[in-house]
Amino acid sequence: MRCPSCKEANKDKVIDSRLTEGGGVIRRRRECVECGRRFTTKERIEEELRLTVVKRDGSRVPYDRQKISYGVSHACYKLPITDSDIDGLVDDVEGDIFKEHDREVSSEEIGEFLVARLRDLNTVAYVRFVSVYRKYSDVAEFVEEIRNVKHLAETQIPQQGSLFSE
Repeated sequence: MRCPSCKEANKDKVIDSRLTEGGGVIRRRRECVECGRRFTTKERIEEELRLTVVKRDGSRVPYDRQKISYGVSHACYKLPITDSDIDGLVDDVEGDIFKEHDREVSSEEIGEFLVARLRDLNTVAYVRFVSVYRKYSDVAEFVEEIRNVKHLAETQIPQQGSLFSE
C-alpha cells in the first residue's frame, strides 16, 4: 500500500481491521511507518471487477466503482451530503448492478440506478446529475424535469427543503 502523504510504498502497518458492508468489504486502518500518517483502505472481492460496461457509443470498458463515486461526488458538491452518504449510495447502486448483471451492464442502466438513488438522497444533487447524464437537447426538456422533481419532492419527500424558494 502506498501512503497518501509521503508516497512511500509498503511501509505501513495495519492498526485495525474489520468487516463492513455486510461482510463484503474489509476496512483496514493503517499507519505509515515513515511519516506516521494514518489512513483507511478497503478491500473488495475482485470478481466484481470482471463486469464490463457497454458505453453509449458501443465501446466496452471495465467496470470502475471510482467513476460512479466521482460522478456522484460532483453532483453533491457543496451540498450537506457526507462522504459516508455518497459511499452508501454507491454501495447500494453497486448492489443493484451486481444483483442484475454478471458480465455486462450498459452505462444507461448504471445511470438509471444512480438517478433513482440520488432522487431520494437530495433533489439538487439529482438535478445536477441528471442534467449531465440525460444530455438534454432543449432547455424546455430540462425545465420540465425540474418541475417533475419539484412536484415529487413536495409530495413524496417532505423532509427535504424546497428545490426553489417561492
